[in-house]
Amino acid sequence: MLNQYETVFIITPVLSEPQVKEAVKKFRDIITESESELIHEENWGMKKLAYPIQKKSTGFYQLFEFKADPSFIAKLETDFRRDERVIRFMTVKLDKFAAEYSAKRKRLLKEKTEKKEA
Repeated sequence: MLNQYETVFIITPVLSEPQVKEAVKKFRDIITESESELIHEENWGMKKLAYPIQKKSTGFYQLFEFKADPSFIAKLETDFRRDERVIRFMTVKLDKFAAEYSAKRKRLLKEKTEKKEA
């Protein structure tokens, strides 16, 4: 039985754009190669942190929404801890209400981008 999860992680701001993309790709590949289903991904860009982490005040935020076996989460979080480019991460299991809210938010985001392009 696959559960639905959402992971947000922050990548150190000292990296170049290609290095950030490579770090994001690494975690995307970890998710997709583990028989998990990547549902949605968002790059929130560089944001100011609420408080300094490792003497840094900004970071690159990335969100992944995916379905996975519960045992996979421990492996994913171990990979986050081992990668020095990641300064913070958080994974949450979405209940049915959070999953519905997420679907609604994605739908609104899609409509908003379609209006901009028109």
